[in-house]
Amino acid sequence: MPVDTSSKLALFERRILPHLDAAYNLARWLTRNTHDAEDIVQEAYLRAFRFFDSFQGGDGKAWLLAVVRNTCITWRHREQGAPQVPFDEAVHAAGNRAPDAESRLVKDAAFAYVRDCLEALPAEFREVLVLRELEEMPYRDIAAATSLPAGTVMSRLSRARRRLAECIKRNRTEVVP
Repeated sequence: MPVDTSSKLALFERRILPHLDAAYNLARWLTRNTHDAEDIVQEAYLRAFRFFDSFQGGDGKAWLLAVVRNTCITWRHREQGAPQVPFDEAVHAAGNRAPDAESRLVKDAAFAYVRDCLEALPAEFREVLVLRELEEMPYRDIAAATSLPAGTVMSRLSRARRRLAECIKRNRTEVVP
């Protein structure tokens, strides 16, 4: 029996809308671009609402992030060949002014290694790392969101962590004599 639109909207708002930040975070890391991530999240939420009847309960976050991931994949196929604009924290940080230049330099330096290394990871490693470490999702939910077996998620996560650590170590030794 179909649910009327107002009931569907209320349920959608309760179960899916609270995960907007997680959806944006995943899209941002997968696309490496703020504006593209915003567009993808908007498109993903429209798709999620359109297909909300297929949501069978459970964790709304995992279901939504699967929609976001699939939207990113579709977007990537559509955008192949288009030039990528690198993410520049200074340009894209809206309203986040550091108290002074020195504080900003210290903060940027502290996160630069990790951010650059995370962005350099292949997408399949970056996505599981973002879902686990930044979104704090359990393995089973990551498996559901990525349509991968849990063992593959754990394996990719292990390799992603190892590559990330190696990259950070390599970059620090190149900068610090």
